[in-house]
Amino acid sequence: MKLTVIGFWGAYPEAGGATSSYLLEKEGFSLLIDCGSGALSRLQAFKPVKDLDAVLLSHYHQDHIADIGVLQYAWLVQNAIHGTKDVLPIYGHQDDPEGFDKLNHDYTKAIAYNPKKALEVGPFTITFIPTKHPVPCYAMRITDGEKVIVYTADSSYKQEFIDFVQSADLLITDCNFYEDQDGSKAGHMTSKEGAEIANQASVNALLLSHLPHHGTHDQLSSEARKYFSGSIELAYEGYTFKT
Repeated sequence: MKLTVIGFWGAYPEAGGATSSYLLEKEGFSLLIDCGSGALSRLQAFKPVKDLDAVLLSHYHQDHIADIGVLQYAWLVQNAIHGTKDVLPIYGHQDDPEGFDKLNHDYTKAIAYNPKKALEVGPFTITFIPTKHPVPCYAMRITDGEKVIVYTADSSYKQEFIDFVQSADLLITDCNFYEDQDGSKAGHMTSKEGAEIANQASVNALLLSHLPHHGTHDQLSSEARKYFSGSIELAYEGYTFKT
């Protein structure tokens, strides 16, 4: 199982970057998790658009779905160029029916996941828990049957993460605020909170993502190291984790 960071910024992309988007691959199957602003452009540095097998969305805020529309156009154009009629499945929740319906297009199909049940997509099994965010959003625990990656998506701190994250090989955590700030009203976590989850859940590695547009990012990892002694990385485009 290989994970590559495509986009890691919160809210909007810095020049040349992208917001939340992660490419998960195994045995020739490619799953894109979230598809934020700039994601389609940056994805193509690693994978042709038409080589995606599925997309999975945590929620419908624009910094996680902004490039779904251009992805739909890309599949329309590529199908026309190659004389194909391939359809890309896009998995989303139905807590926001309008957001879910927009996943349907000429060559993309909206497929609902039930957050209370495990979802099988290619070689991956995904389970979910709701996060603490202004709109319905779901964290994901992803396994290939051997290793585990957990993605908190957007959330402020919640105690339930400890059990959900337990013993993960990699924890990708929302880190939109510094240690001395309060991200709870915005529905995001601090460097301290993400690291405390990693520590209490005994994960192997912590990746700080959904990064802020202010301050010095190295400070985030320095703050996190006070609470978690395992491997800590700041997300960047092209960061790769292999299990």
